[in-house]
Amino acid sequence: MTEQYKFVEVSPVTAESLEECVNEWVAAGWTFEGIRFVVTEHSKRPAMAFVTFTRAAAGEVTEAPRKPRPLVHADEPEPADAGREGSFPVVLDAADEVE
Repeated sequence: MTEQYKFVEVSPVTAESLEECVNEWVAAGWTFEGIRFVVTEHSKRPAMAFVTFTRAAAGEVTEAPRKPRPLVHADEPEPADAGREGSFPVVLDAADEVE
């Protein structure tokens, strides 16, 4: 069975705003998965947060999901299909972090 994902942006980030967001979506049948905080270099306080929820999909997926494109680093040669129409490689700098 496939899962549906929901990402909710919360700003400003306070204990009350996060609590309200989580309680609202859990009451609607979603399962809380986690929180990602977005911080700036000028402040230790998060500028915004993305709260992640999941739930079982209502129906089966009839179409195959898209295959994610591989990341291309700036110092690597372009892939052979780089010139194809609709093909846009993602270029990362050495400073970019990849999870």
